[in-house]
Order: sequence, then structure tokens, then C-alpha cells
Amino acid sequence: MLSVVIQLPDRLIELAPGDEVAFGRSQRADIVLDNPAISRIAGRIRAVAAYWTVSNLSSRATYVVENPEGGGEFLKVAPRRLDMPVPFEIARLVLPTAGVPVSFTVFAPEHAYQPEDEPSGKAATKSAFSLNESAKYFLVLVALCEPRLRDGASVVLPTVPQIVERLHPLESCRDLTRAAVNFHIDYLARTKLRVRDPEADGDAKADWQRAALVATAVRFNLVRDEHLAMLPSRRPATWMPSPTA
Repeated sequence: MLSVVIQLPDRLIELAPGDEVAFGRSQRADIVLDNPAISRIAGRIRAVAAYWTVSNLSSRATYVVENPEGGGEFLKVAPRRLDMPVPFEIARLVLPTAGVPVSFTVFAPEHAYQPEDEPSGKAATKSAFSLNESAKYFLVLVALCEPRLRDGASVVLPTVPQIVERLHPLESCRDLTRAAVNFHIDYLARTKLRVRDPEADGDAKADWQRAALVATAVRFNLVRDEHLAMLPSRRPATWMPSPTA
């Protein structure tokens, strides 16, 4: 089922089509934003198939929806604007405050398109794995798969700190953190490639997720040799973790 995923510092919220959550500073809100400049019930997010809508329930504040993967694209959500569609697959909802703005990230399913070779009105063929190659999570996946792509016999799995270091030279990844990489890995495992081991937890879960992602991505050619060009120029061999690391 298509789902919208909201990333919060302490948890993920998944919304199926038709589900909605309220955000604001009230403890009654589904997403509590503890800031006196934010209305008690500041707004609402609703999942609608392959996209989502946002309602601004404030009478004064304008919200901004940014596309963190784009070239500075953003939308303004005027006060009292209801059910505004958000066209970005990955979006950051920003609420103004007296200090640093409050924000959180919303992930929508991959956008749907009518294939040119299928007549209008016929059911479109669905992709088994919906990956956006311009998204940051795809860069994380490429970095994760790099050792296997360079050496098919390699069993090396880059750690989260190594992925952060590998991607840091890219302008879009200068502020990439370990927490962000962990989120992208979990998002890939749970939503994009759907690899789950219900019996694993803790460190074992993290290792299993990374190994399963690499195996799936390489086996089905989701990440290929040409994708390595998306990474920065290779660092000295010391970056590549040794099998005993």
C-alpha cells in the first residue's frame, strides 16, 4: 500500500491514503511542536494516494514547504489555506518561530506517470522498486553498494560513519549526519526495497538491513556501475574498510 512517511527526531509516522495527523504545540496534537510561536493546532497533513496535502490552521503565520532535493524550490502555505497539495516526493515543512524555524520532513510515494506505450485508461505497470535517483537516499544506497560493485566478491559493508565521510565532499551532503544516514537506510529498508527481518533488533538489525539492501540493489540492478559516477572522486584506499574492520 502506498504510504506517506513523516520523519520526526524520535520516530516515524506512516500514513495510508485517507489517514491524517494534526501538528501543533498542544499535547493533543499527533505531532507536538513545543514552541510558543506555533499555534496549539497549527495544521494538518493528509495522505492522498501518491501525494499529500497540508492545511495551515493558523490565522497569521505562513508556512513554507521546501524541496530539499531540488534547486531551491518551495511553496508558501498561506494562513487558513486548507488541503494544499504538495508535489514534492521529499519535502520539508517549515514553521516560522522567533528563533530557529521548526521543521520536519515528509516522504511521499514515488510520483506516478502514464507510460507512453500504454493506452490511456489502462492500468499502468507498476515498478517493483520505486527509487528516485536524484534523492539523497539513493546516494546513500550507492555508497553502501560501492564495495560490492567494485569487487563482486567483496563482503565489506560500509559503516554509517564511513558513508557520511564518503558523501561529505558533495555539496548536497555537506550537512549529512549519522542520524540522517541511519534514517535513509531504514527508509530504504522499510519503504523502498522492503527488506525486513522481524527477528533482528539492535546492532544485528542494522547489519542485516545494510547487507539486505546491498544484496537486493545489486541483484536487481537497481544500483549499477554507472551510478558510481554520482559519488565523489575516490579517496585513498584507506577509506575502504578492511574485511577485519
